Amino acid sequence: MERSTGNKINTAVFISGRGSNLKSLIAFSIKKKSPIRIKLVISNNKKAKGLNYIKNYKLNKFIVNYSNIKKAENNILKKLKKSKIEFICLAGFMKILSSNFIKRFNNPILNIHPSLLPKYKGLNTHLRVINNNETFTGATVHLVTEKLDSGKIILQKKVKVFKNDDEKNLSKRVLKAEHQLYPKAIIKFLN
Repeated sequence: MERSTGNKINTAVFISGRGSNLKSLIAFSIKKKSPIRIKLVISNNKKAKGLNYIKNYKLNKFIVNYSNIKKAENNILKKLKKSKIEFICLAGFMKILSSNFIKRFNNPILNIHPSLLPKYKGLNTHLRVINNNETFTGATVHLVTEKLDSGKIILQKKVKVFKNDDEKNLSKRVLKAEHQLYPKAIIKFLN
């Protein structure tokens, strides 16, 4: 992945839902110091609320039907190539990319996860954190590999867990940390 001074890396953001990390990444990408240019937003959910954010920024979107994973991934790879995408940020994308996809894309893919990995990989992280009486949780940006939530950790941010926390308020605080963490992790990774 080469870029000359002043050039930004063509980036795709993959989402499935509300898109708050997408919104944060868009705001980050238009800053001068940002190393990325978001050219494409990919979603497996045509009703993803996050798709509303891209209208104001004239970003291309690509909605993928995941009923056939192999076909879906082939379509995504074609679209990435056509758009000259060299970097992917997963931001609440609720599908697991196959090892075939990761090998064929052959460029970095980052993901943000709502826990301090390697703890609490997978889903329902906040509930598991609360049930285990953890005093801290947080967010992790990591490289995507063939093993779920197991790639090299780029950056983490701790979030205190309070005794009266429920899933909803813990989730809100972790999400706020995610919005601060993802841009910093991208800068660290790409510079």
